[in-house]
Amino acid sequence: MAIELAGEAATSIPLEEMTPRQIVAELDKYVVGQKDAKRAVAIALRNRWRRLQLESEMAREIMPKNILMIGPTGVGKTEIARRLARLAKAPFLKVEASKFTEVGYVGRDVESMVRDLVEIAVVMVREEKRAAVQDLAEQRAEDRLLQLLVPQQAPSVKSSMHTGFDLEEIESDPDQDELQATREKFRKMLRTGKLDKRKVEIEIEETNLPSFEMFTPQGVEEVGINMKEMLPGLFGRRKRQQVTVEEAREILIQQEAEKLIDRQQVSRDARRRVEQDGMIFLDEIDKVAGREAGSRGGPDVSREGVQRDLLPIVEGTTVSTKYGMVQTDHILFLAAGAFHVSRPSDLIPELQGRFPIRVELRALTEADFVRILTEPETALTKQYAALMSTEGVKLTFSKDGVREIARLAVEVNSQTENIGARRLATLIERLLDEVSFEAPDMKGAKVAIDAKYVQDALADTVKDQDLSRYVL
Repeated sequence: MAIELAGEAATSIPLEEMTPRQIVAELDKYVVGQKDAKRAVAIALRNRWRRLQLESEMAREIMPKNILMIGPTGVGKTEIARRLARLAKAPFLKVEASKFTEVGYVGRDVESMVRDLVEIAVVMVREEKRAAVQDLAEQRAEDRLLQLLVPQQAPSVKSSMHTGFDLEEIESDPDQDELQATREKFRKMLRTGKLDKRKVEIEIEETNLPSFEMFTPQGVEEVGINMKEMLPGLFGRRKRQQVTVEEAREILIQQEAEKLIDRQQVSRDARRRVEQDGMIFLDEIDKVAGREAGSRGGPDVSREGVQRDLLPIVEGTTVSTKYGMVQTDHILFLAAGAFHVSRPSDLIPELQGRFPIRVELRALTEADFVRILTEPETALTKQYAALMSTEGVKLTFSKDGVREIARLAVEVNSQTENIGARRLATLIERLLDEVSFEAPDMKGAKVAIDAKYVQDALADTVKDQDLSRYVL
């Protein structure tokens, strides 16, 4: 398992050119071990590309091979799925199966995860469309801003003046030539940031539209209603507001970009991307497993019901969303669970059959923890060293220090709950508590984390089992 850092650079190799071996190599940068799981998801991702190369009739018949990952918490199940989705640049949704309830009970129905996935796809497509029109939007926003800074002169009643407003019609008018020259001067100042603090008045649209919760046959759902179209006089009103030029530029760029984006095309592209590339990660699937005779009562009343509701979504059905109908036939489902109490065989047979690939993720060892702390591009030790560098403190971890942290992580996991690699985060946070607090007053200092430092900071807490249950 690796801790994720936002904003990292994606691989430069196009997905269609990546072989399963290259996909595994890419996952190796962030997730330690778990080769079987990586191979399974790499093959599943490559099979998607293979299916798209076939004729449409054959492609329709090839269903995705959904994957069931079995293993204790903190071994990398979620991280593998998340990294895979980022690699594929595909709509990805992580959801806990335990949050759903059987139809007829208060709670969220299983179809809501498809609607959430479509929302994610819409955001992705809209961002891509906005990036495509960014240059033109910036140009239009700049022109609008110049019109605000150097407004058009009102027409004069004198016969010597032109009576029109169109610049093209009055190119020869000296006043208009002067206006254009003035705007060009302002354009240069605008681009160099000299006018950023000047105030201008622009029109902005009130976007805080109300949302409603509606009781439907499937449960309680939040309904997104376009109130602007239904009641244009009441919602979507514009108001004038004074802002700085710097703020106005961003607002106007967004407004111009929205004008250039075809919303209907965004909806179509988002639906198509969900149907062909969508991934849903069903975590805690073991929490809805269990078909023993005594389970149909109390809090477990809807376990099997949730499974039966999940079945048509995983098999392939059509779900109604506010962006149109979405077919789930080719959405890839990755399910995961620890299965400490229940077993995969406790799932209803129909659902078991829809997850033909089963991968068991092994528990992490001390050697794995050492690798997790040193090998990934976003390893915890590298993250904390980067954080401390912002305060002018040079933080280093020696090899024996890393090994001692790994040893203590294994020890605490064995004494309390085994939370896998997540234990490393709690240990290091406790280890660096003093340094993190004093860092602003330690500019230029060097802190070396060796085995003795780790033992002095954590040994007493680890030995006291009652204390470690609450602190670590």
